[in-house]
Amino acid sequence: MAAAEAALHKVFGFERFRAGQAEIVQTLLNDEDVLAVMPTGSGKSLCYQLPAILRGGLTVVVSPLIALMRDQVRQLQGFGVNAGSLNSAMDEAERQRVMGGLRDGSLRLLYVAPERLVRDDTVALLRNAGASLLAIDEAHCVSQWGHDFRPEYLALGGIRAELGNIQTIALTATADAPTRADIVAKLFGDERRPREFIRSFDRPNLHLMMQPKSSAKKQIGDFIAARRGLSGIVYCASRKRTEDLAAGLQAMGHDAIAYHAGMEPRARDAAQDRFLAEDGVVMVATVAFGMGIDKPDVRYVCHADLPRNVEAYYQEIGRAGRDGLPAETLTLYGLDDMRLRRLQIEEGDTPPERKRIERQRFNALIALCESPRCRRQTLLAYFGEESQPCGNCDLCQEGVARFDGSVEAQKVMSAIARTGQRFGTEHIVQVLLGNSTEAILRHEHDRLPTFGVGKDRDANAWRSILRQIYGAGLIDLDIAGFGGWFITDAGRAVLKGQQRVELRSESLQAGKRNTAKSKSSAAEIALSGPDQVLLAALKDLRRRYASELQQPAYVIFSDRTLIELAVKRPRTLWRMSDIHGIGQAKLDRFGQAFLDVVLAHDEPAESAAD
Repeated sequence: MAAAEAALHKVFGFERFRAGQAEIVQTLLNDEDVLAVMPTGSGKSLCYQLPAILRGGLTVVVSPLIALMRDQVRQLQGFGVNAGSLNSAMDEAERQRVMGGLRDGSLRLLYVAPERLVRDDTVALLRNAGASLLAIDEAHCVSQWGHDFRPEYLALGGIRAELGNIQTIALTATADAPTRADIVAKLFGDERRPREFIRSFDRPNLHLMMQPKSSAKKQIGDFIAARRGLSGIVYCASRKRTEDLAAGLQAMGHDAIAYHAGMEPRARDAAQDRFLAEDGVVMVATVAFGMGIDKPDVRYVCHADLPRNVEAYYQEIGRAGRDGLPAETLTLYGLDDMRLRRLQIEEGDTPPERKRIERQRFNALIALCESPRCRRQTLLAYFGEESQPCGNCDLCQEGVARFDGSVEAQKVMSAIARTGQRFGTEHIVQVLLGNSTEAILRHEHDRLPTFGVGKDRDANAWRSILRQIYGAGLIDLDIAGFGGWFITDAGRAVLKGQQRVELRSESLQAGKRNTAKSKSSAAEIALSGPDQVLLAALKDLRRRYASELQQPAYVIFSDRTLIELAVKRPRTLWRMSDIHGIGQAKLDRFGQAFLDVVLAHDEPAESAAD
């Protein structure tokens, strides 16, 4: 491993391995297969990139998106590594360079999509090039139990066999036990089981926050306003919602752009390139803007609409803070979101068993939204990890009051039962409030014993109670019908007084938490005084290089690198090589220019003797 540690510093400019990386690198260098489950931002890519550099030969990387391939290749080339990709968007000059590297054996890593890999000519090309390691990214796509199953990934086990059962590493950020077993069966078979590495799912640098949805546009706008100048992503559930919210944020003065799969490809690529190249851009997107994003300095991820399930939530918030610096998340949720997601599950073209699992996963997300305990504890418990209160989520920092909500739950369920278990949220709320709406009068629900029993609370409070008892499994939605509520077996036990239920009183003040004034963990990154002036100058130089080379800014240097330069202020290139992310190739290419900027600012942190 001495050679690996030396290459880690010389090529990538990293002082040490992140947790879990060294063991995987050692296993690959020992010629063993690997299944690695590691959280987003933990450095999965380096686990196969470093062995590819050390051992020679060709490493084939299966990647689901052209954008991701392009960014990975750019970064590797920036580190001085000969890498390339085969895809439909490459120009002829790049194609010739890649083919030449395959012929003369100089290409170390080749990125391909699964659709390209299954072609006979591609398999023959890779065999002739001496492919010796197969790295499969987003490996959960192989499994029918994974949250993002993709049929084209099913062919990878056969391709591996056609390449001579070459050494393989499968990597993913989210895979429970059934998904892992399915990945092993489909990729490796019974003859050679991989070594499994399961890292903790905890991302302690992420601040977790969830809010009941009141006015999503205002809530998101206020959140972004308090973090102006930082790069962020806002996820929406539909293309139209993406465009509407982006326009609304632009009207508020935010530098927001839309991104979704329905856009013209050139416009979509331009939006992504701008987000990657510039600081302070807000990308408002559907989940089409997902796995292709490798920008390390995203400082926040917001969900304007509820994600599909816990796994999707975890992957999407994982795109913030990949550089290890503090980052924030905000997720808005409401009953309309819940109904939409349940409808998507029920109307999906999937087998009943798959739908049952998707219901369980979605219910776990609702429980996370309405949980009265530490967000991180609840999230990690879903992945089978025990933890202590984190101190870095909204519930830990602001606290939450609980109360015996059995009577309130009984009032709601009584209204549901007496109206025939076929009406939705707003009708039930109006019954509880005692409002004689047209529908209530038409159905004569103003004559029910439960009419007006909830006048002691407002409509938002009752909506919150409905969400909470839904999250607790006391009531459920009749998706196949018209979205009416019905009482579950667990709910009947509470209704009869056989069980009690605890609710969060804080949640009853829907949307009242002030995200704009809450302490921003991302703000802790901010420097003050002369260091901030130097950081701005370094970012300006990085921006000029990025524009000149037509590369994302972080491919030149990451925010973390520039912050360390601003704080440590090295006085020589030798000292500069100790800065995180500055390997030999980047030091040779950019070192002197950035050092000149540091030297041009006084108040050096190191002595001139350095």
